[in-house]
Amino acid sequence: MTSYEALRNLIEIAKEPRRKVFVSHSHLHEKENNTFLVQFGDVFVAKGLGVGDNDEFINSTDTDYVMRRIRELYLEDSTVTIVLIGACAHSRRYLDWEIKASLQKSGDGFANGLLGITLPSTDGSAFLPERFKLNWDKEQQNSYALYHSYPTSKEQLRGWIEEAFQRRQSHTHLIKNSQDKWGYNGKCSVCEITHK
Repeated sequence: MTSYEALRNLIEIAKEPRRKVFVSHSHLHEKENNTFLVQFGDVFVAKGLGVGDNDEFINSTDTDYVMRRIRELYLEDSTVTIVLIGACAHSRRYLDWEIKASLQKSGDGFANGLLGITLPSTDGSAFLPERFKLNWDKEQQNSYALYHSYPTSKEQLRGWIEEAFQRRQSHTHLIKNSQDKWGYNGKCSVCEITHK
């Protein structure tokens, strides 16, 4: 590729919208989460607990308070939530809280679009967090959430984010979010333990 073609590609990429994306993830898969952010960080503006150096740690067991702070600090100006799904992520209460908060309407009157992505170590197959699973159907046109294996390119991920963004309006009627918030981490179906 010539330097002219490379410059032209950069200009085309700059024209693409960079959505503000809340990244929901489990600390149990930190290395893969960080790799995702480094590999695809220029596709979107990352928001979320632990994705920035100056993130505020929310130290509370009061789920209503934690959800309110997550919404105020991270979700308020985001429009799409990416849930990074590792082998044990389905059992984590913070993922449940973040998905629940993402599916509530924000200041612009819409919930965040919801996009689940399996991390490479799962080989494209993982147990889904319960609240995510309620909002996803294999026939993706009949569900609010989108679910994919790890992206193979920035263009592919950008397309998924845009589709999730559009579903904020077109698929709102399919949101299922009335279940109670998790009080504790669940038992991991992979490890058969409750992770701390």
